[in-house]
Amino acid sequence: MALKAIKAGNRNETGIAAALRLMSDRFGDRFQTGEAIRAQHAHTTTYIPAQLPDGVVYPDSAAEVEAIVAIASEHGVPLIAFGTGSSLEGHINAPHGGVSVDMSRMDKVLEVNASDFDCTVQPGITREALNVYLRDTGLFFPIDPGANASIGGMASTRASGTNAVRYGTMKDNVLAVTAVTAGAKEIRTAHRAKKSSAGYDLTRLFVGAEGTLGILTSITLRLQGIPELIAGGVCSFPSVGDACNTVILTIQSGIPVARIELLDALQMKASNAYSGLSFPEAPTLFVEFHGNAESVALQSKQFAEIAAEFGSSEFQWTANTEERNALWKARHNAYWAQKSLAPGLAILSTDVCVPISRLADCVEATHEDIAAHGLIAPIVGHAGDGNFHVGLLFDDKDDADIAKAEAFVARLNGRALAMDGTCTGEHGIGQGKMPFLEAELGDALDLMRQVKRALDPGNIFNPGKIFAM
Repeated sequence: MALKAIKAGNRNETGIAAALRLMSDRFGDRFQTGEAIRAQHAHTTTYIPAQLPDGVVYPDSAAEVEAIVAIASEHGVPLIAFGTGSSLEGHINAPHGGVSVDMSRMDKVLEVNASDFDCTVQPGITREALNVYLRDTGLFFPIDPGANASIGGMASTRASGTNAVRYGTMKDNVLAVTAVTAGAKEIRTAHRAKKSSAGYDLTRLFVGAEGTLGILTSITLRLQGIPELIAGGVCSFPSVGDACNTVILTIQSGIPVARIELLDALQMKASNAYSGLSFPEAPTLFVEFHGNAESVALQSKQFAEIAAEFGSSEFQWTANTEERNALWKARHNAYWAQKSLAPGLAILSTDVCVPISRLADCVEATHEDIAAHGLIAPIVGHAGDGNFHVGLLFDDKDDADIAKAEAFVARLNGRALAMDGTCTGEHGIGQGKMPFLEAELGDALDLMRQVKRALDPGNIFNPGKIFAM
């Protein structure tokens, strides 16, 4: 992705002006056009420049979303659904102008079916708020991206997290959605049954669509029982390859690890300083097991034996809740720890994913690339999935440094694709990954465009994202 490719698109000035008037009349104080609020609803968590919407509207219900879509459809005005703004690839920018639809007021739990291990929520609820609500039921929702993202945003970007190696990603945990499509009517993609052979899988079509096919108004989620015992641990390795090979053999051995996260030496330096840890500045695995006392002890022993084969330090594990929480809080704060390495520099956070058997090859080659080009780029990853992230620090005011950063990202994505991987395991495409999606899927993008045109003929839903029309 090149910064020069992030351009403003064509604007429908007449339609936008008409839509702004109508939304102001319809929603009153829940429609805002102040620059500060519009800036909060454009992209600011990565180096992609912000492209502000012309207004921000705060619906309370699916019926109000239908009203918003009806106005936008009539006047040909873009709508950009907004959750918490934590995405990293320009998903919430408004390159063609239009209206940001902030879903934060639609943050209710609509239904919990504890006996069926599922719940239905509105899109604006965050993952942490949902788990607080569920706590007394003995259930939890396991998907945990680093940010406290909204469930709607997580579904729209097909998000993942540290628990995905055991519990899967959003695509595995969304049973159904309701969404308002271009006809300004709410549709339901499925019911709560755990499996179905009824027609096209519309749920999977909307999960990962990044808001380009409609606006989600509810999501039905698969839940899990809170484990009887959770134990976590840490061990360090002589090299990043040794750590990756430990992950590969652990997965191939069928050990049901719940979390297995890789932090390279530079990331450990950053996390120690930012989160007050005192681990060796060496490639490290954070690991967690879920089960009962007997199974957790056995899994920890089996993992420690594998790690020892690759020269690890002693595997230190604990079931103490405070100690575990401190460990995973540090992991979830990895992005901010990376930024703290060089506060004056910008950060480009990018991810790729490869088949688990190629993880060591890809990470080692990426380390060599970083060293060869003199880059500051700590690596952290959901290693059990073959998914890792690079936080590249660079001077975003220096054209040469920008070019150097963009060239690295291009090489990283090319390396992953050459290993039969993907340009993104969980960040999504947005604006930033568009060229790499074309390299990954080629002519299949034409089929995606046909779907987009069929469901959104006016191209009002989050235009300028995923692929060019």
